[in-house]
Amino acid sequence: MSNNHSQEESESDLPIKLSNPARRALIGAGYTRLEQLTRLNETEVLKLHGMGPKAIDQLKQALAAKGMSFANKS
Repeated sequence: MSNNHSQEESESDLPIKLSNPARRALIGAGYTRLEQLTRLNETEVLKLHGMGPKAIDQLKQALAAKGMSFANKS
């Protein structure tokens, strides 16, 4: 069974501690880089299957560490 996660992992800067369901939800929706999440607000990210409040907090911290944040709700 081949596993092509190595390429996805190397191109991703998602938090290491992010749960597997949350990681799969993001990657499945095409989000592998934190900067891509700056186009979405928290509500949009929470709608992804497998995403929960803990994952949102981890993503917010990772974004803040790079001087970024989720989009403002509008």
